[in-house]
Order: sequence, then C-alpha cells, then structure tokens
Amino acid sequence: MVANYIDEFIMFCVGLWVTAVGFGLLQSPFQARSGQQPWLLQVAKHFKWMGPLLILIAIVLAFAAPS
Repeated sequence: MVANYIDEFIMFCVGLWVTAVGFGLLQSPFQARSGQQPWLLQVAKHFKWMGPLLILIAIVLAFAAPS
C-alpha cells in the first residue's frame, strides 16, 4: 500500500520536472552536440503537454488506489 503512494509521489515529481523543463523554468538536459540524434533535440518540445499529463495521472492513481 505504501509502495503505491511512493510510486505516485515519484511520478508526480517527475511530472513537475518535465513541466518545468517544457516551459523553460529549468534548463533542458538536451543540449546540441555534434553527432547527436536529431529527434533527441525535439523531445523537449513535447514536455509542455507530457508533464501536466503525468501529474494528472499521478493524482488520479493516488485517489483511485484502494485503501
């Protein structure tokens, strides 16, 4: 039971980090380097919608967990 809440807490924290990177509040870990895959530079653009979605899923799972 406690492990489920730990899992949702971690998911919530990752959602906060992804949202902060997506909106430019934190520096993106994906810096342009020579020889880097082009898709890796584009993935941070999707963080604007993936972060809030991850936070929402974590909250729904926390309330839907049987107690």
